[in-house]
Amino acid sequence: MAQLEQRLISYLKMPQSEAIISVGVAPDNLQAEEAVQNFYGKRLTKSSDLKTGACTSQPESYAKFITDAIALVHEEVALKYYGCGPVFPPALKGANILDLGSGSGRDSYALSKLVGPDGSITGLDITEEQVKLANRYVDYHTKLFNYNKPNITFVRGNMEKMFEAGFEDNQFDLVVSNGVINLAKDKIATLKEVHRVLKVGGEFHFSDIYADRDLPKCVREKADLWCECIGGTLWWRDLYELAKKAGFSTPRLVTAGLNSIEDKSYKDVVGETKFVSVTYSLFKLPAQHSKSMTVEYNGSIEEYEAGFMLDSDIAFKRGEKVCVKPELATILQSSRFKNFFTFHDGVQGPCKDSELEKDPFELCTQRTG
Repeated sequence: MAQLEQRLISYLKMPQSEAIISVGVAPDNLQAEEAVQNFYGKRLTKSSDLKTGACTSQPESYAKFITDAIALVHEEVALKYYGCGPVFPPALKGANILDLGSGSGRDSYALSKLVGPDGSITGLDITEEQVKLANRYVDYHTKLFNYNKPNITFVRGNMEKMFEAGFEDNQFDLVVSNGVINLAKDKIATLKEVHRVLKVGGEFHFSDIYADRDLPKCVREKADLWCECIGGTLWWRDLYELAKKAGFSTPRLVTAGLNSIEDKSYKDVVGETKFVSVTYSLFKLPAQHSKSMTVEYNGSIEEYEAGFMLDSDIAFKRGEKVCVKPELATILQSSRFKNFFTFHDGVQGPCKDSELEKDPFELCTQRTG
């Protein structure tokens, strides 16, 4: 009820000409797909060309093994990185991963190293120039990683219609994206496609920019703001509604960082609206959920032997017996994490729980205050 009241208040304060459009859908007068392809394919030459600071919203405070993997990516590929946050969750060895909006391939190539020769990466991007650039360095990275054959491929296609690219139901263990979902013309269509191509127990781990309120039409219909990952942003609360409609578990906030808009002309348009980069995790769960139970992490995830964070609140330590509620129990039992836990009937130890509908702006304030 509080969410609906906030939306009504926000709506009533707007001029009639700035009425809120459908949640997660681009304005009719904005040719979003064409604008994005032109912007990322022809106008941008490097990440520093962006005017919104989206690519520096979340400092890259990665574990060393992730930093090492990113450092191996070819310089030309890394130069055209346009992401806004970390998309490297634990337990990647051997995983079959789809990178949505893979662009020049920086995250894809780092993931190629992290999954190892038994894993696979598929990069999907709508921009012809970006796909060509990414494909140029497949052999380079295959040799650099000392693989007998490539474990990575790049495909051109629309993430709202992945069936057109031949992606099958229940195909991937994990889907990642970095600053891309807010570029989608229709976000619920994109989320439904992600849900379709994920295996049961699969995870969607993605970073995007979010706003602290509904954005008016005058912001959303500006092509440059849309392409700069501002015009297409969701009010962060709306992600929970869209995720539910698409069939996902409740979104889990992993990390967050405040976003600053450097360009004065953009600041004048967005007014007092604040923006934040957030990495969320969604899971495709089986229809039948588990009961509350006791779980114990066995410490066998490579590079996370002592323990790991599932989201911003929940950490699992090796050998510690803890209680988990039904949705979290279902995530652990159905996902790629299942082989790293021992499951016990009944409830023992402290309860691992988190506030799922968490305000990312408050989280950033708490960590910087």
